[in-house]
Amino acid sequence: MKEAERILERFETPESVVSREIKCGAVRGALIVHPDLSEGETVRAVMFALERDGSRSLKTLEELERYALFECETSISENIDECIENLLSGDVLLCVEGDERYLVVNARSYTTRSIMEPPTETVMRGPREGFIEDLKTNLSLLERRLKSPDFAVVKTTVGRRTKTGVAICYIASVAEPSVVKKIKKRIEKIDVDGIVDSHYLVPYLEENPLSLFSQVGLSEKPDVVAAKLLEGRVALIVDGSPIVVTVPFLMIEDFQAGEDYYQRSTFATFVRLLRYLGLMLAALLPALYVALQNFHYTLIPVRFMITLMAAVKGLPLSPLAETLFVLLLFEIIREASVRMPRAVGMAMSIVGALVLGETAVNAGLISSPAVMVTALSSIALFTVPNLIGTTSVLRILYTVAGGLCGLFGLILSVLFTLHYVCSMNAYDTPYLAPFAPLVYSDFKDAIERAPLQSFKKRPKSLPNINPTRMG
Repeated sequence: MKEAERILERFETPESVVSREIKCGAVRGALIVHPDLSEGETVRAVMFALERDGSRSLKTLEELERYALFECETSISENIDECIENLLSGDVLLCVEGDERYLVVNARSYTTRSIMEPPTETVMRGPREGFIEDLKTNLSLLERRLKSPDFAVVKTTVGRRTKTGVAICYIASVAEPSVVKKIKKRIEKIDVDGIVDSHYLVPYLEENPLSLFSQVGLSEKPDVVAAKLLEGRVALIVDGSPIVVTVPFLMIEDFQAGEDYYQRSTFATFVRLLRYLGLMLAALLPALYVALQNFHYTLIPVRFMITLMAAVKGLPLSPLAETLFVLLLFEIIREASVRMPRAVGMAMSIVGALVLGETAVNAGLISSPAVMVTALSSIALFTVPNLIGTTSVLRILYTVAGGLCGLFGLILSVLFTLHYVCSMNAYDTPYLAPFAPLVYSDFKDAIERAPLQSFKKRPKSLPNINPTRMG
C-alpha cells in the first residue's frame, strides 16, 4: 500500500519497522508498528479488535476508531512527520487504502527502574522517593503532592532528532507569569539535534552559561521540587532524566537540604551553620596556610611555628608548589574513586590517600602539615555537595593568590568573588539574596532555619504573585 510505503521510505533501515496488511469489514489497510518500542499486549489487543469487528461494515478511519478501537487511546493525524514521531515513541499506526490520514494508537512501552531513594540526596528522615527516568512517573510523583487545579503542566518536545519530552511545571496562582513566559520562550528557541538529559537544558536557562557558579537548581527528590514550586519557582522535567531543573535559583539553596525541614529547628540551624563553616574551610584553609607560611609567619603561634619549621625543613618544593601538588593529588584521587566501580572506588580512595600521602611524607617530597590542611579542606568540601566543583576551583585560585601576594592577594580575591556573585541576577532574582540585597524577612530560612509556623509569607527574594503562604 502506498500509504504504508510513505512511512517506510522515510527510514534508512525499513526492516526495523513492521508493516502488515489488514482487512476489517470493508476497510483494507495496513498496520505499522515498531516492535522494539511498542507494548506487545497492546498490539495484540489492536489486532484482536480488528479481527473481532471484521464482520461489520466499517469503511473509514473514524468508524475504525469509534467502533473497533473504542477501548484504546487514539487520534487521527495527517501530518506524516508527526506520525513518524509517534511511531518512534512506540505508537501503532493504522492507514486505510485511499486515505492519506493515519490512525495513531497509543501502545508505548518503556522499561524503567523502580522508584527508590536517590543516591545523591540521601536522608535520615523524610520521604525516600526519588525521580526516575520516566516523564509520566515523575509527573505523577509531583501531582500526588500538589493536588490543586492551579498546578500547571505544559508539555513540549525539544531536539530535532531525539524529540525529547519536556514538561514545564508551575503553580499558576503563585509563579510570576513573566518568569514562566521567559522560560517557555527560551525552551522554544532551543534548536539542537538532541536533548539526552536535563543538564543539556541548563546552558539555555542560565543568564551566564560560562559562570563558575550554577544558576539553576537540580534535585532528584519530589518533596524538594514540590516545596520549591510552592515558593513560586518553575520546574522542568525531561524525559529520560531523574534530575529535575528548577528556576529561579538562589545561592542559599545549596546550603539548604530537604532534611532540614523534617527535624527540630535548633538542630537544623546548627547543621546549616556547619555547612557555611565547611565551605569557608574548604575554600580558604589551603590559601591561608600558604600565605602565612610565605609572608606572615610572625602571625603563627611560636609552638606551631617550631613544629612547622621542623616539618618543612629540607623539602625541595616551595610552600605554594607543595600545597598545589597535594591539592591536585587529592583531586586526582577523588576523581578516580568516582569513576572506579563502586566496590573498588571507596577502597582505592582510602588506600590511595593513605599510602600516597604517607609515602610522599616519608620520601621528603611534602610535609605532614600540608597533607593535614589539604585533607581537612577536602573533607569540608563535602558539607555542601552541590558546590564541590565550584569550591575545588576557587580554593586552587585562592591558594595561588595567597602564595603570590599573601593575605592582601587572598582578601582581594575573596572580595572580587563576592562582588561577582552580588552582581548576578537571573529572572529578576538576585543570586545572593537575601544577603545582597538585604531582605530581612527571608533571613528565617537563610543562615538559620526558623520554626515552620513562622513561614507565613513566601520568600520576597523570589518573584511570585501570591505572597501569603499561611493564615
